[in-house]
Amino acid sequence: MAGTLIVALDLDTRDEAERLVAELGDTVDFYKIGYQLFYGGDGLNLGKALLAAGKRVFFDLKMLDIDNTVEKGVSAIARTGATMTTVHAYPKTMRAAARAAEGSGLTVLGVTVLTSMDDADLIEAGYSRDAAGLVALRAEQATAAGIGGIVCSPNEAEMVRSIVGPRLAIVTPGIRPTGSTHGDQKRVTGPGEALKAGASHLVVGRPITAAPDPVAAAKAILAEMGGGTRLA
Repeated sequence: MAGTLIVALDLDTRDEAERLVAELGDTVDFYKIGYQLFYGGDGLNLGKALLAAGKRVFFDLKMLDIDNTVEKGVSAIARTGATMTTVHAYPKTMRAAARAAEGSGLTVLGVTVLTSMDDADLIEAGYSRDAAGLVALRAEQATAAGIGGIVCSPNEAEMVRSIVGPRLAIVTPGIRPTGSTHGDQKRVTGPGEALKAGASHLVVGRPITAAPDPVAAAKAILAEMGGGTRLA
């Protein structure tokens, strides 16, 4: 039941992020850089530095724009040597991203339904499908588009794995280990349950970054995952 732990560096500054990375040391080798750090804390250059130091980096930018803009953006991320990036899981967007990433080592992930959203939120946004139905549709479209994986709630991981097969990455935020609070997440499970359901990569932020002892928190999550830190 080995999987890959990705720590979300949801911090304000590069200094904070570098201190956390140094503290975690060899316990973690894969980090996600999202809006907060990318735009406000020199996250792009931090990501490049982490890559140069032998870490893996996931630039979580959730791109959505006209095809040409998406292609240029994904190409730019691919040139950094990053392992993963995200686009919104609309068919045209995913196809454009797949073209841009072709031949590189970058895995493009389609974001299906955010883990902070539930069925009521989707109704409010104008969707006629519930969360599970929309995730299933996006999973089918991601497979057809030829991207490398999708982002979904761990609650949908089993269904998604049955759709996309064994090859695609299933990256699940909304992971809450034993004893942690849900915060603003609505569709969550524990690390072991997510892996059993078919997830390949687990994204964990506050349960590690806000913990009094981040190293102990990361090791506890890895223990719940069965000890695995890498998945080819």
